[in-house]
Amino acid sequence: MDNSLRGRTVVVTGGTRGVGAGIAKAFVEAGAQVVVCARRPPEVPVEGVEFSPLDLRDPPAVRAFFAALPRLDVLVNNAGGAPYRKLADADAERHARVVELNLLAPLTASLAAYEHLRRARGAVVMIGSVSGSRPSPGSAAYGAAKAGLENLARSMAVEWAPEVRVNTLVVGMVRTELAHLHYGGEEGVDAVSRTVPLGRLATPADVGTAAVFLASDAAAYISGASLLVHGGGERPAFLDAATANKET
Repeated sequence: MDNSLRGRTVVVTGGTRGVGAGIAKAFVEAGAQVVVCARRPPEVPVEGVEFSPLDLRDPPAVRAFFAALPRLDVLVNNAGGAPYRKLADADAERHARVVELNLLAPLTASLAAYEHLRRARGAVVMIGSVSGSRPSPGSAAYGAAKAGLENLARSMAVEWAPEVRVNTLVVGMVRTELAHLHYGGEEGVDAVSRTVPLGRLATPADVGTAAVFLASDAAAYISGASLLVHGGGERPAFLDAATANKET
């Protein structure tokens, strides 16, 4: 994929750390000009990446940001996330903020970027999650938003074809600098890694490489698709609970 996007301009929302920084780095390595936007600048800047401050939950600011760009070929809607919070432990307004960030903000950014992308015959890459296709206790609003994001991408792919391709990366568990908040220390990360068929969590670079592929000419006939980046998924719990068919 080296230099496959040379000369193209890419915006990665929330691309200042973790998965977003891995995505930004992958696009730089593919030869693209990369702009990341978030509320706060990165603690560790990625070489070759330009930072622009932006609150993605402020639609007028989002529209002004994209209107000021001279061109845009690829939009990666990566910004998102949610703290661990059970449904009954917060009011609906707080859960709505999670939906706003993970579903409405990507919609706002995509609409603001549309004219640029149409002229460039560009691509949108949504960063989805396996939480959108399975129960997500402790992050139910996040899972619901990611389910909606994947469906939004499919509809967008139909409405915006043939000028703009739209796809989703359905991402599993990733080892980032914040992994301990989700899985615990090294012992917890190792234990969780053993539940993944490939035996490890994803790295931000794994997600970045997949995003570059979907944005590149190598994926020119792929639109409205969901690419699973989850190491094989999760081993069904019943296999370990059952007493039949055990290997000896």
